[in-house]
Formats: sequence, C-alpha cells, structure tokens
Amino acid sequence: MTSRQARIQEDTYFRVMHILQENPDLTQRELAEQLGVSVGGLNYCLKALMKKGLVKMQNFSQSKNKFGYVYILTPSGIAEKAALTSRFLKRKMEEYEALKAEIETLKSEVVDIVHLEDRYERTLP
Repeated sequence: MTSRQARIQEDTYFRVMHILQENPDLTQRELAEQLGVSVGGLNYCLKALMKKGLVKMQNFSQSKNKFGYVYILTPSGIAEKAALTSRFLKRKMEEYEALKAEIETLKSEVVDIVHLEDRYERTLP
C-alpha cells in the first residue's frame, strides 16, 4: 500500500494530466484555480511531470496564454495517465464501497435507536 502522501501526489498528477489533456492552453493560474492549488504548487507539479517526460511545454502562437505556451501530454504521459486513471478509479470504487457500508451501518443504528425510543416511551407512565 502506498503512503498517503504518495496517493495525494498521484491524484494531483492524475488531475493535472486529465485537465491538460482536455485544455492544453490553460494558463498556470487557470489550471491552479481549477485544481484548488496554489500557482507555486502547480508549477512544482508541472516541473515534476516535465522532468519525468510526461508533459512538455510547447510554444504555440494561438494560445490564450500570454506567454504562448501549451502543455501537452507526451506519448509516455498519455500511457501514464491511463495507468493513473485505472488506479484512481480503483481507489475511488473502494472508497465508494466503504462509504456505502458505513451508510448502511448508520441506517441500521438509526432504526435501532428509533425502536429503543419507542420501547422507552411505552414504558413511561
């Protein structure tokens, strides 16, 4: 099992790559806002993804980014995103099943409490 910090980092990479695949010409500020992270944190993440060869920055004159850059997933970035998507989905399904089980337990507890209250009220004079 990976550490909590590693899962958070992997989730961040997944989210960054997911958004970039759909919107490669977002500015870092726009991307950071969509992710709910600081621009500095996003910059650190993008540099790590570029260092790993998963994302490349390319000059693009039609970009809405005033510096004219777009962030493109490399072929290995696309493959890694597919693997991240699979792991992300598996984790979210496990979280969903655990949450579903917790909800069922809470529903049962509520029913038990209501029954206890009914019994208690019937014993009162």
